[in-house]
Amino acid sequence: MKKLLAATALSLAVATPALACDDYGPLNVPRDQWLSIPDVIKKLEGQGYKIHEIEVDDGAYEFEGTTDGGVRVEACAHPATGEILKGR
Repeated sequence: MKKLLAATALSLAVATPALACDDYGPLNVPRDQWLSIPDVIKKLEGQGYKIHEIEVDDGAYEFEGTTDGGVRVEACAHPATGEILKGR
């Protein structure tokens, strides 16, 4: 049974590609035009997301959170606007 669970977990990890903010293309936003992390979190919360983790990744903010309905979200936000670029 343990082997079956381990194999299932491994297949899910392999089948789910990692999110990368560079998949959206180069944004090339100068760093002095970026919103602060607290400002991005406020914008995302205003759109109904609860943010659990946020970091800079490939010229954008990558975040993990949940929607108001409790659905898990992993997405990227534009560094100057807080607009969601993509997610899953």
